[in-house]
Amino acid sequence: LGDKGYSSRANRALLADRGIVVTIPERADQLANRTRRGRTGGRPYAFDKDAYKGRNIVERAFNRLKQWRGIATRYDKKAVNYRAGIVLASMIIWLTT
Repeated sequence: LGDKGYSSRANRALLADRGIVVTIPERADQLANRTRRGRTGGRPYAFDKDAYKGRNIVERAFNRLKQWRGIATRYDKKAVNYRAGIVLASMIIWLTT
């Protein structure tokens, strides 16, 4: 899953070559260019709207975690301590919502 910033033909081809199902919405300018070219513009890319909604939930969770200063700036030297901070912040967010 990716946002519209990664919707180029090269990115889609790279993901498809690796066997990854691409769920990236088409940008408005790409859509306009494709429709302007008519039949030679090709078919629209497949897009699963329900799968893309799940991406929004995950992205909002990351943004909530970034509100914690220690996690956003990564002051911890050891990965174990950083992970503990993420687990603690996630538990607090989960319990307060």
